[in-house]
Amino acid sequence: MSADSDEDSVLYVMTHGLESPERCATPFFLAASAAAMDVETAIYFTMNGPQLLRKDIVDQVGPKGDDGQKLRFFIDQALDCGVRLLVCQPSLDLNDLTREELLDEVEMIGGAAFNGLAMEAEAVVSF
Repeated sequence: MSADSDEDSVLYVMTHGLESPERCATPFFLAASAAAMDVETAIYFTMNGPQLLRKDIVDQVGPKGDDGQKLRFFIDQALDCGVRLLVCQPSLDLNDLTREELLDEVEMIGGAAFNGLAMEAEAVVSF
């Protein structure tokens, strides 16, 4: 998602966190699918979304609770396909999180950067 890119692009926005575990895998799954189709793809985590990127959570939480795949599976799938994981800095404060508590692959961005990405993307999908 760069200003001089002619590539297809999609930006997913994840606002839900641990309060809705049944929603946690969908953005990663859809983003991985888009990236596998050669679409430039990123997921932006804001509001409660950054909770899902905590190092101590990704191997414990999944969309089906104790059954099925854990969040780590869906995250690794997305990362392997080239999906960027972007986090809203103010949302860390909202969730009493620090950058060090999040996965290493996460990129921190501010509101202006998010707005630029959203305006460049051909599609913005919110969860």
